Amino acid sequence: MALNDFFAGEIATELLKMLISISRKSLLCRASADQLISYIHELLPTIEEIKYSGVELPALRQSQLHRLSELLRSGVELSHKVLASSRWNVYRNLHLAKKMDKLEKTVSKFLLGPMQAHIMADVHHTRFEMAERFDRVDNSVRRLEQYFGNIKIGVGGGGWVEEAVRSVDENVVDGSSAVGLGFGKIKVREMLVGREDLWVVGISGIGGSGKTTLAREVCKDDQVRCYFRERILFLTVSQSPNVEQLRTKIWGYIMGNERLDSNYVVPQWVPQFECKIEAARTLIVLDDVWTLSVVEQLVCRIPGCKFLVVSRTKFQTLVSYEVELLSEEDALSLFCHHAFGQKSIPSAANESLVKQVVTECGRLPLALKVIGASLRDQPEMFWLSVKNRLSQGQSIGESHEINLIERMGISINYLPEKVKECFLDLCSFPEDKKIPLDVLINMWVEIHDIPETEAYAIVVELSNKNLLTLMKEHRAGGMYSSCFEISVTQHDILRNLAINLSNRASINERRRLVMPKRENTIPKEWLRYKHKPFEAQIVSVHTGEMKDVDWCNMEFPKAEVLIINFTSTEYFLPQFINRMPNLRALIIINYSATYACLHNISVFKNLPNLRSLWLEKVSTPELSGTVLENLGKLFIVLCKINNSLVEKEVDLAKVFPNLFDLTLDHCDDLTQLPSSICGMKSLQNLSLTNCHNLNQLPLELGKLRSLEILRLYACPELKTVPNSICEMMRLKYIDISQCVNLRCFPEEIGKVVSLEKIDMRECSMIRNVPKSALSLQSLRLVICDEEVSGIWKEVEKAKPNVHIQVSEQHFDLDWLKE
Repeated sequence: MALNDFFAGEIATELLKMLISISRKSLLCRASADQLISYIHELLPTIEEIKYSGVELPALRQSQLHRLSELLRSGVELSHKVLASSRWNVYRNLHLAKKMDKLEKTVSKFLLGPMQAHIMADVHHTRFEMAERFDRVDNSVRRLEQYFGNIKIGVGGGGWVEEAVRSVDENVVDGSSAVGLGFGKIKVREMLVGREDLWVVGISGIGGSGKTTLAREVCKDDQVRCYFRERILFLTVSQSPNVEQLRTKIWGYIMGNERLDSNYVVPQWVPQFECKIEAARTLIVLDDVWTLSVVEQLVCRIPGCKFLVVSRTKFQTLVSYEVELLSEEDALSLFCHHAFGQKSIPSAANESLVKQVVTECGRLPLALKVIGASLRDQPEMFWLSVKNRLSQGQSIGESHEINLIERMGISINYLPEKVKECFLDLCSFPEDKKIPLDVLINMWVEIHDIPETEAYAIVVELSNKNLLTLMKEHRAGGMYSSCFEISVTQHDILRNLAINLSNRASINERRRLVMPKRENTIPKEWLRYKHKPFEAQIVSVHTGEMKDVDWCNMEFPKAEVLIINFTSTEYFLPQFINRMPNLRALIIINYSATYACLHNISVFKNLPNLRSLWLEKVSTPELSGTVLENLGKLFIVLCKINNSLVEKEVDLAKVFPNLFDLTLDHCDDLTQLPSSICGMKSLQNLSLTNCHNLNQLPLELGKLRSLEILRLYACPELKTVPNSICEMMRLKYIDISQCVNLRCFPEEIGKVVSLEKIDMRECSMIRNVPKSALSLQSLRLVICDEEVSGIWKEVEKAKPNVHIQVSEQHFDLDWLKE
């Protein structure tokens, strides 16, 4: 079967879904979208007939279908931009409306031509020999559909990334989220810009009232940005903060040195103390502050520097703006945006019922967003059921958070069972921390027995229902994007909701055993019931430094996921890991400023069923003598390797005999990849990213015959890629972006017959493409900078199916990042 008619059908279906959303959302584009919907409804039966008839089309007809595919593909890209555009950006919406109108006219002309007659005439030409390729493309398109369906993840330009935490582009707050905050924005701006006598100001309000949203809107304000000359640092403090680490970040930012050594001693300060240094105008935003004592430890009077403290508590010593509940009009507008995709109640909706539901949400933005999104596209009887359950609860008053949690819990109970369980799993991670999507996906795959595609779809569904927030690094969203380029965060009230729902069973019978915040030792409640086995499937601990004597004997016979979060330079792994016979996923994350040394690593030898291991900010343990027979995925992130992978006695192929996914990210002391890695016959995905001192790859790398994805992103010291990679017959994707010293492709790159995509952004040293590249029969996409795009012209001319995509330059909004 030809590729063009397959892609035309799949892209037309995808475009149809997006056009229906545009018709509901965008008034300016509605007429064009409706007309395009009509055209595609007429076209789809013909495409489907070609798609499943089992015959081959001649070259002329295929070229016409190729034109159609490209036309529909441009429609998908345009629709994505329309859906992502804020309704308040009038100029951009007018511009996009003109483009939609032009697209509609182009499609009309194409369909009125001889295209349909030619297609129908050629339906009965044989094409059976393409069945194998059909299967491969079918799997790829399924993945594409999921990425296209998620409007919050798109393909953008790339920039130099120094730290993992700075490689994520936080979702820019859309206009709908800022509903009703205009007055508050003016008042806070006046305190920051207009009051020279104030150096610490506050924003206070009940949970879910929009405090953080207001703070971010203030940071985006042009007058504020100009006054502080773009020097704005946004930090999330949380309920269990690492004060010393936060003080180091603040001091480093003020002094212009954001990479202070972890051993640097920050001067002690008290609120009454006035520092004599002269600093550039700087705004430090401290979000989610819980106590006045933390404020006093983090703020210092420095000329030119101001602090904005965001808290649920109105501290009497601070001049604060208290966020008010939304007006009835703004509450209705925000609810309608998430329930209907517009600012007002649609004519077909039951106006009285809608207003009753809005009233039950208590004019709190978070409740309006979550409950509104849960009701979207639901029948009226479903709305009535939710309204009745909401009205049975108490009004949101003094104990607002408890009642707010109960109200939002109603919307959670209407989720499909598996989606609900996945939402509850999110409480297993620390508050206010970014969760790498790979961690989440791997956990769900293991404990819910679902494929990765379904796990990703659940993430998208939870995001669409405002139950989590997706954040991306700007490269994310392509066919082979790594989930590590995408992170998840969750509002602390939603996390409290998940904890509340998970803790309703007795402690020994809970499916999730979670420490809600960082503790100095094991919770007393756990110790009280340690004499009985715990039935938890997920165990999550969050502590400081732990020694052998700090642990106790506990039994977890059903545990499949263990998450260890800590803040320390030394950490003794618990002995009870040995009593987790069913452990499938182990996640160890250190949140301190320096690498942690792990002790009791012998526990790794007793994990026969472990399939996924994530190590972050630790010194990689010695692996000699260890065999992880069933480990399939290994992630080593921000770790110190200490030659633990390259020692002669360590044969990685024997330590990890069935590993198929290996990621090493931000491992600065990694200079060369051990040759023993070439014996990993099952390895399919190898990611070496942000390893800034990696300068050599094994010459025998081509022995990885099962490899399909090779990422060498941001390895600036790497100057060559082994010629042996040309022997990787299954390799589909290679990423050499930001390998700024890489000078050329292997001469026989054309032998990589399965290669579909090459990403080479910011590779300005590569000035030519080998002649053999003309033999890359599967190649469809090359992403590069404009200055080197010309080297692909010959390939593009010889192979019409190859698209050369020039990457756009991206400027990070550093002032919105932690």
